[in-house]
Amino acid sequence: MEKVSDERIELAVKNFYRGYNCSQAICTAWADAYGLSEEQMAKISSCFGGGIGRMRKTCGAACGMFILLGLEEGNTNAGDKDAKAANYKTVQELANKFAERNGGSIECAELLKLGGVQTTTDYQPDERTAQYFAKRPCPRIIEESARIWNEYLQNKENNRKNNI
Repeated sequence: MEKVSDERIELAVKNFYRGYNCSQAICTAWADAYGLSEEQMAKISSCFGGGIGRMRKTCGAACGMFILLGLEEGNTNAGDKDAKAANYKTVQELANKFAERNGGSIECAELLKLGGVQTTTDYQPDERTAQYFAKRPCPRIIEESARIWNEYLQNKENNRKNNI
């Protein structure tokens, strides 16, 4: 499958319905594009579901995009401030795009309309039932996050082609 692909967007949503958390759903859809197995990518992104460990902080789907960005062009030189700044700039651009398309927030509690309640002691995931999926905006948010990532990759590819 191509790295830039609507199929990957669909796969991300399917992965959520299979039981992956929001971050895993995004990341595993691109695992092979970064030379990782689905299992490896699921492990890397496993802690970021439920707004990071079900604390309802930064949305797992947004975190999944940031993990992919790190794999795509993350900084590996501890002393390279320019590379770090460029990475942070892109993270903020992706986060802003995510918020624009998802009601103005990247916070899980706000996206789930929990009134800002932060769940810090309830670490048990909800059962994945028809009722669970019916009340959750997560599939739509995952789809939008995957779409943003796909667009980012497409724009990067187009810019590379135009500069050749």
